[in-house]
Amino acid sequence: MKKDQKTHPVLFVGAGPGDPELITVKGQKALQTADVVVYAGSLVPQALLDWTNNKTQFFNSAAMNLEEIIDVMAKAYQTGHRVVRLHTGDPSLYGAIFEQMAALKAQNIDYQIIPGVTAAFAAAARLKIEYTIPGLSQTLILTRLAGRTPVPEMENLESLARHQSSMAIYLSMSLIDQVASILKRTYGEQARCAVVYKVSHPEEQIFHMRIGDLLQSVMDLKITKHALIIVGDGLTALSTGDNARSKLYDRHFSHEYRDSC
Repeated sequence: MKKDQKTHPVLFVGAGPGDPELITVKGQKALQTADVVVYAGSLVPQALLDWTNNKTQFFNSAAMNLEEIIDVMAKAYQTGHRVVRLHTGDPSLYGAIFEQMAALKAQNIDYQIIPGVTAAFAAAARLKIEYTIPGLSQTLILTRLAGRTPVPEMENLESLARHQSSMAIYLSMSLIDQVASILKRTYGEQARCAVVYKVSHPEEQIFHMRIGDLLQSVMDLKITKHALIIVGDGLTALSTGDNARSKLYDRHFSHEYRDSC
């Protein structure tokens, strides 16, 4: 790198769950000015890449290892190019960005993160639910079942599911037999769940079912990846006429902006 070479921070950008319009304005602007884009090729829609300029170089990270990814970003950074590392969803959640940040830091390469919409929140929008309903649940757990990537023992799915809070289970469709068994023991066979496949993509599909039917339903549907499992009372609150209300808009509840009636 030349002594007077101007550099720009590498930008980790969350592309959102699939719908190109769910990227943030800040993320879109980063793409429009990018010289180099390293993108997660399996799920990033082409429409997002169309926002770049006609001189942008693209690298599909699906077939690249960590060292190759860092090499591309480092060389572009050192020659003064604007680099975008485009991740699906939000980079902080199952984005494997820690190892990339550590490698960049080791080379004194500056970086910044632009957040994105994760699939669990896109799923809530499509399901028309609230995860944190007063009196029902005030906790949302985002987790996965241990597979080829291990999970700390204290965070195993059965332990977390015992809380019976709202839960979004990622990256676990290939182990649906284990997931279904755990959810039956913790939430019960009659509790409702939803399987949301490729949320916000054109191929999106949403299936509602009892937890007792989860395993057979997923096997019949032949869904093995790209889907979330959503559980919790929020799935049925509206249909059962639950009238839970927050304190925030309760006319009898005073706070610094409103006196009680």
